[in-house]
Amino acid sequence: MKVALIGATRGMGRALARLMANRGDRLCLLGRDLEDLERSARDLEVRGSEGVVATALCDLEQFETFAPALATARSALEGLDCVVVTAGIFRSQDELEADTELALQLLQVNFSQTVAFCELARKTLLEGGGGTLCVFSSVAGERGRKPVAIYGAAKAGLSRYLEALDHKYRAAGLVTVCVKPGFVKTSMTAGLDPPPFAGEPVAVARQVLRAIDRGTPEVYVPGIWRWIMCVIRLLPRFVMRRIGF
Repeated sequence: MKVALIGATRGMGRALARLMANRGDRLCLLGRDLEDLERSARDLEVRGSEGVVATALCDLEQFETFAPALATARSALEGLDCVVVTAGIFRSQDELEADTELALQLLQVNFSQTVAFCELARKTLLEGGGGTLCVFSSVAGERGRKPVAIYGAAKAGLSRYLEALDHKYRAAGLVTVCVKPGFVKTSMTAGLDPPPFAGEPVAVARQVLRAIDRGTPEVYVPGIWRWIMCVIRLLPRFVMRRIGF
């Protein structure tokens, strides 16, 4: 595949990019730190990606970088089959409640700016005849929960948007894959106490790659989170008010 990835220099995004490089996919890495992108690109070339791994400046906080980045990716790869979005911001609920500007930044990056990027990616893929748009949301958006009220609100909106894209454009050739990670051991979750079923980035990336290849519209990673959230969605409000989950 010819793949553009934003957020591929860390965590789950880096693990996914490495798996793609290992099997020979052609990649263009998008991000706001050009030096970091170049280091990651050279690492991926060593791992077997065909030809040069391209890079392009793309900052989710700066809309004006979106279109040029996607155009660079399509030109460098001579086409585009897939766009992957793993970039985002996480902060604790306490931090967000204490800092309104930080909360606004998180809401903009994780929802409105990500949706704006996806809209351009959707148009780019459909102009080329179709392709796959894979975006990382979160199980935090499945239900209103006290520890992730603001972060979860952004992810809830993102998940509903991706579901609507799948309904509207699948027949036109756009395959939308919404990834819903639970707790995964990455730099984003550093310092938090991991639950017994916490995921590892490489194992999660394998699941995501299978979902991309199969065109699965929704994937929970690790898989146990599908069943955890089934239970959480069934809990009545008076129970949710009493528990800290």
